[in-house]
Amino acid sequence: MATSLGIIIILGLLANAVFTRIKLPGLLGMIIAGVIIGPYGLNWLSEDIIKVSADFRKLALIIILLRAGFGISKEDLKKVGASAIRLSCIPGLFEGLAIAYAAMKIFQFNFVQGGMLGFIIAAVSPAVIVPAMLNFMERGLGGEKGIPTLILAGASIDDVFAITIFSTFLGIYSGSKINIGMRILSIPISIILGILAGVVIGIFLVKIFKRYSIRDTKKVLYIIGAGILLTAFEDLVKSKIEIAGLLGVMTIGFIIFESMPHIGKRIAVKLNKIWVFAEILLFVLVGAQVNIWLALDTGFKGMLLIVIGLFARSIGVVLSLLKTNLNMKEKIFCIIAYIPKATVQAAIGAIPLSLGVESGDLILSIAVLAIVLTAPLGAIGVSLSGEKLLS
Repeated sequence: MATSLGIIIILGLLANAVFTRIKLPGLLGMIIAGVIIGPYGLNWLSEDIIKVSADFRKLALIIILLRAGFGISKEDLKKVGASAIRLSCIPGLFEGLAIAYAAMKIFQFNFVQGGMLGFIIAAVSPAVIVPAMLNFMERGLGGEKGIPTLILAGASIDDVFAITIFSTFLGIYSGSKINIGMRILSIPISIILGILAGVVIGIFLVKIFKRYSIRDTKKVLYIIGAGILLTAFEDLVKSKIEIAGLLGVMTIGFIIFESMPHIGKRIAVKLNKIWVFAEILLFVLVGAQVNIWLALDTGFKGMLLIVIGLFARSIGVVLSLLKTNLNMKEKIFCIIAYIPKATVQAAIGAIPLSLGVESGDLILSIAVLAIVLTAPLGAIGVSLSGEKLLS
């Protein structure tokens, strides 16, 4: 496992450097490096590191979401509040239902199978989007209208929405008695509970930091530990009540930064340094999960299905932004920023197959294909369009 970590670090850094040098996003190079050295490529990584890959990826995601929380201001949130809520559900709903319907025509799925596939694919990837938005925030791109904050907030809630509806379709397929109304109601409840949990933890940490003299490095470790425990608590109570744990993690950073801005800036700098390592783990291990041969099996039909979904998502993004002051260039940027898929698809794409869902292997193949197509396309698109479309 230690040897595998060494390989991941060295090749991840090299891939990042090469792709940055040729003016492409470094994360794209790291994902490709992961595909090459993963179990479906050269198979250089140990089984042990593949088994704990999900935990490493979650840890990296916690770090970048904490950093995002330290970069969001109250003023920006006020600007984008209603728009972020619309962006968090309308595009995903359009994409999920469009894929569900198209899968019935293209692959002869029933609506429940199509719904499972649709809302696996519909989840946008915070792993790809959050680092890019933080980079834009630091450089001031789109800052006047709070566009990076808008995308950050919308993408974080978008995942909660997609995973909840996917779980609903999965329950219907397995014959569980599911109250659809209660399921829909659970979405805002899980978001509110996640934010409340983040607020409580954030306030508690602020009181500790103000009362005791603690080095900034140790403050960072306390914050990361709290974020990990929050997501662990989410998993623990998942069968009884849904909590948007990752949204809560971002809220912890926001509360600490608002309460202690000077210390918050120093902590943000330290989180940036930790992210250098966490980023390599996240994107190389996401790439290692990608079975490129499985993705190719779906062929043209799978690509067509994903394109239909992205087209429907784009319509949803435009509708979500109708009442905003964004111009056409900025709206196009938001459409592009909502393209990438990666973390959620890698995490839940195999669940239908593992539970014996008919055509579960095909669902997994299309989920993998979505990562292969949209993660590079979205990463490159966001990087290039941000420079040209945001002021």
